[in-house]
Amino acid sequence: MAQILPYIQIILSLLLIAGVLLQRSEGGLGSTFGGGDAIGGRFMRRGFEKILFNATLVVAVLFVISAFTSLFLGK
Repeated sequence: MAQILPYIQIILSLLLIAGVLLQRSEGGLGSTFGGGDAIGGRFMRRGFEKILFNATLVVAVLFVISAFTSLFLGK
């Protein structure tokens, strides 16, 4: 398992980068501080955007788990 862990981390990191880059940008600096439309804003995700968002969260959690596993194994 310790020999394959770096390869798993590389694959997860590439998937995480792709997931973040494929997501739609929700405006600029105004939406960061609470500006923008609350109904049609970032709280309403539908279709592929929702699937992509959830998949990115899952990949991020898996990456964190693999990083901690690597830490505990000492590799």
